[in-house]
Amino acid sequence: MLRVLVMVSGGGTNLQAIIDAVENGSVRNAELVGVISNNPGAFALERAKKHGISSSVVSPKDWPDREAFNDALCEEVNRYRPGLIVLAGFLVKIPPRMVAEHRHEIINIHPSLIPSFCGVGFYGLRVHEKALERGVKVTGATVHYVDEGTDTGPILLQKAVEVLPGDTPEILQRRVMEQAEWILLPKAIDMIANGLA
Repeated sequence: MLRVLVMVSGGGTNLQAIIDAVENGSVRNAELVGVISNNPGAFALERAKKHGISSSVVSPKDWPDREAFNDALCEEVNRYRPGLIVLAGFLVKIPPRMVAEHRHEIINIHPSLIPSFCGVGFYGLRVHEKALERGVKVTGATVHYVDEGTDTGPILLQKAVEVLPGDTPEILQRRVMEQAEWILLPKAIDMIANGLA
């Protein structure tokens, strides 16, 4: 049974997609052992609580400097003994130590078709704003393994989503979540848990 730890910063819609997939059996041989957030106000923590999943908060504000925070974050991650760490809207740079300790055990969901609209500064609505500014007809989402760079690790899964006339960044963001992110992330976990990735 793969021990899955999910890391979140906000509402936790991707976390909910994972919870639903584990509970309905479309993610096999995996258990959600914990949720970590850098934000004590994240609604994702409520989602975890409602489903009886252990959760914790490690906020940069609680530590004197980045190094102390990184150490605390790594210790908290390791406390859960994860076989897979899922970054589901976790808006904090992953410490190099964590990448080294969990090589090929961390995946991230990004709301574009990498290599488009990714890298430093591309997260949340900004990704969709840039896609609309550029006039692309197709966008989507990517699940990739995490390495030392930003959105540079090996790609595991991608799914395209059509951009429609009249889209706003908010409408496009919702469509990408519904048609790509919420499908890809559970699928990736299932693939990894069953030796298919």
